[in-house]
Amino acid sequence: MDYSSLLSLQIMDESLLFWGGFLTIVLGLLVFDLGVLNRRDHEAGIKESLRTALLYFMVACGFGVWVWIARGADDGMDFFTAYLVEQSLSLDNIFVMSLIFSYFAIPRVYQHRVLFWGIIGVIVFRGIMIGFGLALVHHFDWVLLIFAAFLIFTGIKLMFSHEDNPAIEENGLIRLLKKHFPVTTTIESNKFLIREFHTARDRKTLHITPLLLALITIECADIIFAFDSVPAVFAITTDSFIAYTSNIFAIIGLRAMYFVLTALIHRFSYMNYALSLILVMIGLKAFYAHFFDKVPSWLSLGLTLGILVGGFILSFLKTKADEAKQKV
Repeated sequence: MDYSSLLSLQIMDESLLFWGGFLTIVLGLLVFDLGVLNRRDHEAGIKESLRTALLYFMVACGFGVWVWIARGADDGMDFFTAYLVEQSLSLDNIFVMSLIFSYFAIPRVYQHRVLFWGIIGVIVFRGIMIGFGLALVHHFDWVLLIFAAFLIFTGIKLMFSHEDNPAIEENGLIRLLKKHFPVTTTIESNKFLIREFHTARDRKTLHITPLLLALITIECADIIFAFDSVPAVFAITTDSFIAYTSNIFAIIGLRAMYFVLTALIHRFSYMNYALSLILVMIGLKAFYAHFFDKVPSWLSLGLTLGILVGGFILSFLKTKADEAKQKV
């Protein structure tokens, strides 16, 4: 068997060697997370969450440097731009996950387990959506302009919208599960399914727990949020390897930082405006690249970083000013 030819086999714009390296890193992180850091259910503190998130951030940066060296500066900068954009867009998802946990009354000690298994779903569903989306773009390049217009519209809408909290109880899949399957109202340790006595059937049957309902709802929210983030990454790059890997590293990192972000998200007063500017900028970039010329990768990365840093600084200053008013 010629192993060199096998490793050079191309799968979605990249060799099997690169895909194998990426999957090995992600699998290693997940095993380390569940098997070492969270072998026993516990309530993660802010310091622990920060340390874990920092580890994931360093691994993502190391992977980005590997892409930069192996594939060139443009691909490296596209990876970091897509990574930052996905992390920024996922901030709203953190808020929604917090609401879901509150709705189903999931204790903090079990929330990490739900988030962990949610990552498995993200790895699968994002792969399907990115693969399908890029197949459309490669066959019909005008589809990218539809994505770009959608990003601009979403960005403008985000800037002026003040939406209420999502109605979790209206989730169709949750209603379907509750209608056709017995659901327990109590939390039974960290189990997603348990056997309980079913009065109507006069025997013990398998029951769905609130943990599984929360997991399914979070997966549904991830799919909905992907309709923003996937077109955004396509406007940055149509390279499937960079699009997929940047998405997965960003999501894993944010999930690790969940407990920190839920405590601090109320301080990000101006981040919605920063995110809306990023979406509009990426959409305009796609239009410019289609009709004129490709926007340099360094410019995209610089603008994304500048907008994010500006949003954080303005949010920090507003928080300080609000705290000063309260003391007066």
